[in-house]
Amino acid sequence: MIISVIVAVYNAEKYLRQCLDSILSQQLEEIEILCVDDASTDCSADILDEYKKKDKRITIITHDENKGIARTRNDALKIARGKYIAFVDSDDFISDDALYKVKRCFDTDEEIDSVLFRVCICKEDETYISDYPMTPFNVIPGEKAFIESLDWNIHGWYVVKADIHKRFPYDETSRTYSDDNTTRLHYMSSRKVGYCDGIYYYRQHPNSVTHVISNSRYDFLDANTSMSNTLEKMNVSEDIRAKYEQIRWCNVCGMYMFYVRHRQSFSKYENKDALKRIFSAWQKVRLQLVPSKTKLKFGYIPFRTHYLPSKLSWNLYRLQEEIYFFLRRLKYGKEMKVIEN
Repeated sequence: MIISVIVAVYNAEKYLRQCLDSILSQQLEEIEILCVDDASTDCSADILDEYKKKDKRITIITHDENKGIARTRNDALKIARGKYIAFVDSDDFISDDALYKVKRCFDTDEEIDSVLFRVCICKEDETYISDYPMTPFNVIPGEKAFIESLDWNIHGWYVVKADIHKRFPYDETSRTYSDDNTTRLHYMSSRKVGYCDGIYYYRQHPNSVTHVISNSRYDFLDANTSMSNTLEKMNVSEDIRAKYEQIRWCNVCGMYMFYVRHRQSFSKYENKDALKRIFSAWQKVRLQLVPSKTKLKFGYIPFRTHYLPSKLSWNLYRLQEEIYFFLRRLKYGKEMKVIEN
């Protein structure tokens, strides 16, 4: 078995057949397809059974209750037999030569431990939008790929050697966003990261987790904390940790912007919980690693200091953010631009 393809499925009946057809039509036939139905309430389970009868390479795992994307993929990872592990989301699809080109890239250099697809972004109706905005490369060091992934200058659709993936399974810290951590750890743990022109078609639609306005957005902060702790345990260089903590601090400020923009859409209880989670992240960022040029900018000043009580520091930080985002709204209108790192 060369490649194990993990497909996490939840209420995907609209796109699932196209996803599975694209995997089954691969030029590379030595694959297994591990589909995990995460307690779908539509016809996804029936579609999976239909396809399992067509092709013995398909294995189905069924959850009795919804467990989230990380747990779903990890259940498939536990039984994966391939030398390499890929994932295809159930609303996406791949070109029929995608996995063949991935394998060919791996075969060029034994030190290549991860291979990125070429990613084409399309609308729900498959109308082409654009390629993912990144500069193609042949091979780069894994550490460089990790750094480039912090701002997503390179994307996170890839195939990785199974031993790395099983060493770093999907982070189950939160139900959403923690898969970003897994991608970055895979890049960091790769000696080299390659790129091929096998196409992964990413379907962009308004019902995705990253587009729906929900309190689950605050999971992003928990995922960031988990990643920071993992990097510390791995004893990576201080330079790498500093780069991540800068991103992490900007994300805390960005989530406060999300709170300001959308608090009227949530209940008092939900907003109280949101502030509690932002406060927790504000406390945990390793500010000694964040560059001064970031911490001294208005809107990014943490006000965390042992000279002031924590409550006073937090209130000063909140006052700054309220003023900062009020001024941004005056400048940009109702739809404030996303904060730059």
